[in-house]
Amino acid sequence: MDREGQRMKTTDQLDPTIFVIFGGAGDLTWRKLVPALFDLSQDRSLPEKFAIIAVDRIKLGDAALRHRLHDGVNQFSRFGKAKAAVWNQFAPHVHYQPGDFKKPSTYAALGGLCTKLEKQWGAKAHRIFYMATPPSMFGEIPKYLGRAGLARDREFARIVIEKPIGYDLESARALNAVLAASFEESQIFRIDHYLGKETVQNILAFRFANPLFEPIWNRRYIDYVTITVAETVGVEHRGGYYDHAGALRDMVQNHLMQLLCLVAMEPMVSFEADEIRNKKVDVLHAARPIHRDAVPKCAVRGQYGAGNTSGKKAPGYREEPGVAPDSATETFAALKLFIDNWRWQDVPFYLRTGKRLPQQASEVSIQFRAVPHQSFPPEASLGWQPSRLVLSIQPVEGIVLGFQAKYPGAKMQLRPVDMRFNYRDSFAAPSPDAYETLLWDVMKNDATLFMRADQVEAAWQWLMPVLGAWQITAPSDFPNYAAGTWGPEEAQGLLAEGHSWPRPTELTGARAKKGKSS
Repeated sequence: MDREGQRMKTTDQLDPTIFVIFGGAGDLTWRKLVPALFDLSQDRSLPEKFAIIAVDRIKLGDAALRHRLHDGVNQFSRFGKAKAAVWNQFAPHVHYQPGDFKKPSTYAALGGLCTKLEKQWGAKAHRIFYMATPPSMFGEIPKYLGRAGLARDREFARIVIEKPIGYDLESARALNAVLAASFEESQIFRIDHYLGKETVQNILAFRFANPLFEPIWNRRYIDYVTITVAETVGVEHRGGYYDHAGALRDMVQNHLMQLLCLVAMEPMVSFEADEIRNKKVDVLHAARPIHRDAVPKCAVRGQYGAGNTSGKKAPGYREEPGVAPDSATETFAALKLFIDNWRWQDVPFYLRTGKRLPQQASEVSIQFRAVPHQSFPPEASLGWQPSRLVLSIQPVEGIVLGFQAKYPGAKMQLRPVDMRFNYRDSFAAPSPDAYETLLWDVMKNDATLFMRADQVEAAWQWLMPVLGAWQITAPSDFPNYAAGTWGPEEAQGLLAEGHSWPRPTELTGARAKKGKSS
């Protein structure tokens, strides 16, 4: 049964739930969390008895908060602008609790409001504590929840934490220790919205539910793998945060490493959460360590300068608000890694991510090996290329398989063609937003799509030599790529001979365009 069918059949079984959002007056709540919860309510995927409690430090009442959140729903709900009658049914479930995140009185008041709601419902409720706050609060809020006794009930209390999970290996371990002091690992949900996307989840279905591909999903048939997360935007309003993070911390340690694990993991015995997460951790443990003196051969960093994107002039990174004028923070990162096990030995995995690139795209490209013997005459193979499988995650979700076919006519001429699967064209039901999927899983206490502490730490451990080398040696050539280009030229040097960074595949409606290599 697919996840959407499972959702609709189990809705009525959800227990009463109180969804507490720390940072409830902030941008993430307005833009993502409440629109996702509203959409779940329209799909009848919320329990009959539920409440959203927004906790924040600003002075705000229920009515003012609901008005602000209504605006966010109108802009970001996948159902479009909310009708007045529909919103008026949803709005009474939203409450505001003012308070300082570092004062015990805030948590005492919060506990009192939760108890009041449970008495009104005549039922014990699951309490979900979501930290939609600056990272500086991630290590503080769990302590206060624990001291207030709000984390005591192991079955009914859960905590959700956004990235970044730490700033490096040491801080990630420290944060995990703080979480573990008040919560069991089974209560902790480390959220990565990329894992809520349908195509990301479909990687498992594609690999393990279809006997056609799993037998060739190995070093014998696959030449190399590229994983690309490209953004056309700059840092926008996140300059202050991003200048202390950079592309490696912001994207590689979480999003790209998660995609790597799904592509490279071994078959699971069951669909149990810990079984799948065990297989992901195995991939990270098998990743070949990078020695600090080998970092220049395995990792490339870049920073965008002024240029043009989408036909408009774009400022350089150092000219963005909140960014230091001499910043050495990378906005582009590319890495080459190997997974030392029987399946993947000596198959290179190339990862890249960057801002102000020419095209928005998140995709995995599986490049198959060439045929061992070319039987066709040279003139028949103009435009010939090995078969490639592309798993497109953004901006359009789909799968493209490229292969060779004979061009119509008397002569034997081969041309590359595509077989395409597009979610929008193939399914009448729209794909839910990633946050809808993940928030629903939190309510169902399903941790399959969430990171475990050892997985987070293993990813950091693998990246630490790169972080260390980059911190010691400041880049001398920043900015080294213009906005609107595919990053620094040095990224090409990571590739083995005959390998290339594929230009992202365009999936538009039922038609797709395969780009040339970038």
